[in-house]
Amino acid sequence: MKASFSTIILLAVYSLFSCQGVQTFSTQAKGVDLNTYKTYAWIKPSDPDGDFRRDDKIYSKLILELANAELLKKGFVLDTLQPEAVFTFDTRVHEQSGYSQGPLPNAGLGYAYGGYGYYGGFYAPIPVSSGASRHEYEEGLLYIDMFDAKTRVPVWGGWAKAKLTAKSDVEADVRKAVKDIFVRLRVRHN
Repeated sequence: MKASFSTIILLAVYSLFSCQGVQTFSTQAKGVDLNTYKTYAWIKPSDPDGDFRRDDKIYSKLILELANAELLKKGFVLDTLQPEAVFTFDTRVHEQSGYSQGPLPNAGLGYAYGGYGYYGGFYAPIPVSSGASRHEYEEGLLYIDMFDAKTRVPVWGGWAKAKLTAKSDVEADVRKAVKDIFVRLRVRHN
């Protein structure tokens, strides 16, 4: 009973993490008070292969609109002349490999004998097939970085990732990603 309960818990945890949509993360420079930054502007990232990439060009307008709305909610003011902070964003789509444990279609049980000498030991069932399979998928990434405009030092960064499939609603994922990234920017101006 204990082994089957453990298996159920393991499968529940695996399914929870494998079915997640957009995941977000952030980091902040140590010793930096983000509340001191009240004005901002956007800069274009330096990307040597930018002319050949389509992944960020499709949604760049939407990302900027959503990000500006989130920054305005936090009390930031857009200032393209003398901003205190500058933001940039980048997107990537790349192939990933994943592994899953499915039902054991060709599984059987074998028996192993173990022990010392000729008169001891035990028989124990062992699985013949593991049932693990490898699959390829695409993962979309969105990075938003905040820099001090004077020193050009990064002070905050947020990013999101999501597994992309043929059924993915990429625009909805982008909307959720931008919103969730800026939730992690712990700034609130009046």
